[in-house]
Amino acid sequence: MGWLFVLLASIFELIGVIGLKKFSERKSLVNTLLFFGGFGTSFVFLYSALNYLQLSVAYAVWIGVGTAGAVLVNMLFFNESKSIGRIISLIIIVVGVTGLKAVS
Repeated sequence: MGWLFVLLASIFELIGVIGLKKFSERKSLVNTLLFFGGFGTSFVFLYSALNYLQLSVAYAVWIGVGTAGAVLVNMLFFNESKSIGRIISLIIIVVGVTGLKAVS
């Protein structure tokens, strides 16, 4: 159950990141709700995950998945650089997060 909460927290973190990007471009109620709602809900799910998982592992996986997801979303939808260095770094993050999950 804890890993499901971490996954949901990561998904809502991505919604918060999208809201942050859109909010920085245009201040509107929808963008504000995406921004604060996404991050707020993400923290609620992360907090719930801590009833099942160690903080160090849950937090690291949440940050790793959120970071990798944010990079992918920005590359795909907001036209950020798709350089080989960024892609290799993204793979390293995914390998690290997978390793943390595997050993916990």
